Amino acid sequence: MPMFKRNEEGHIDLGLMNKMMKIPGGLVIIPLLLAVAVKTFFPEFFEIGGFTTGLFKNGQPAMMGLFLILCGSTINVRQVGMPLYKGVVLTSIKFFLGLGVGLAVGYLLGPDGIWGITPVVLIAALTNSNGSLYISLSSQFGNATDSGAISILSLNDGPFFTLVALGASGLANIPFMALVATIIPLLVGFIWGNLDSTFRQLCQKATPIVTFIMTIAIGSSTNIDTILLAGASGIVLGLISTATAVILFYIFNILLPKKERNAMGAAVGTTALNSAMTPAAVADADPTFSPYVPLATAQCATASIITLFLVPFIVAFFDRQMRKKKLGIYSEEGWAGQQVA
Repeated sequence: MPMFKRNEEGHIDLGLMNKMMKIPGGLVIIPLLLAVAVKTFFPEFFEIGGFTTGLFKNGQPAMMGLFLILCGSTINVRQVGMPLYKGVVLTSIKFFLGLGVGLAVGYLLGPDGIWGITPVVLIAALTNSNGSLYISLSSQFGNATDSGAISILSLNDGPFFTLVALGASGLANIPFMALVATIIPLLVGFIWGNLDSTFRQLCQKATPIVTFIMTIAIGSSTNIDTILLAGASGIVLGLISTATAVILFYIFNILLPKKERNAMGAAVGTTALNSAMTPAAVADADPTFSPYVPLATAQCATASIITLFLVPFIVAFFDRQMRKKKLGIYSEEGWAGQQVA
């Protein structure tokens, strides 16, 4: 057997994209590992400037906007209600679960929390999810309605929900324009995709490469030193956040129609890297939290990395279990039908 396959022109074809797509969460994990390794061992690479920095470091917002267009193009006009419903449900579960855990720790253990993890940090980490990872995973494990849910789910980016939960009303301005900015590219893709079937087909083919590049941009600002700074407490926070993926998976599917159930509820059991900015915002509202800011910032950043690595595997696991269950049901029905016949 030859070591490499060859394409129709006779040239060597490594088939790297196909191999990555066969690995659970491969389109996210592999480029993430690549970006973190480059940032750690060649930190100046992403600072070269020009197109390299613009694409691989600062390109996440643009790539996410493009990805939202791709997502919007696949949403059928008759499915508008489901993306909205999923977004509201996911955002609500994520918020109340994170708030409940944070308040419970504060009530039982006081403002210092446990293992160096304060209630404020718990709320910041657990009410915030990684939207980029969510839409990346939706391309592998979800459908168009799951991707469309990001329009609502993006509301938990940044300190908004944390400040609301803590009663810091002076800084808790409703991010209406942030929501609008998220909806516009999705709407462009939605309208164009429903009016032009060729555009929709091209968008479907472009999704894997956009996912790959976007994930590099996510990991380009992170290196191994971040984990070491926060130490064990940051890792524990990340594991707590990851554990919520299991709870979110079950609650989300309970609230969905059977035909819409999948593994994507677990995909919001993450902490976004932008949550690392939340402790400073909280300290601005409540100066008594200022001494906790440096450690809390590192903890949130570490938690974002931990969840970024672990959650794709959890989503892939639940996806496999659900597929096996469906195959089992179909097999039993088919066997029963043959017996009756």
